[in-house]
Amino acid sequence: MHENQQPQNEAFELSAAEREAIEHEKHHYEDPRAASIEALKIVQKQRGWVPDGAIYAIADVLDIPASDVEGVATFYSQIFRQPVGRHVIRYCDSVVCHITGYQGIQSAIEKHLSIKPGQTTFDGRFTLLPTCCLGNCDKGPTMMIDEDTHSYLTPEGIPELLEQYK
Repeated sequence: MHENQQPQNEAFELSAAEREAIEHEKHHYEDPRAASIEALKIVQKQRGWVPDGAIYAIADVLDIPASDVEGVATFYSQIFRQPVGRHVIRYCDSVVCHITGYQGIQSAIEKHLSIKPGQTTFDGRFTLLPTCCLGNCDKGPTMMIDEDTHSYLTPEGIPELLEQYK
């Protein structure tokens, strides 16, 4: 099998809009590998995650090895390689947030949603993911829900905060 030939059981096709957007990004860079992160974000924005077949399709458009695209996809924690809920909760489990009490936040989230890190609620509403650092160390414990950053969290405030995300 050629490096960029996707397995037969994983048929995948980029939409015309995705392909056009990736082609557009490709022309902004001298080396097409540099466009791979933008291409991954384009697919994820449309689909909510990046399926295996998308790796091959992106590689084909950029004319680079699929392994290069996969390397970028697995390096960045913001690229989801499996389906996630409508809302993604990222809680910071860094040393600083550990000192400020992230364990209580994690426990409150797990209890309220009945899920563990890496899991998605049965209704597909939330996915819970630990993240090494959210870059908000002076305001810990911190978490993000989608693109919203929430700081100075308390376990008691978690249920009300989560209810804001339907």
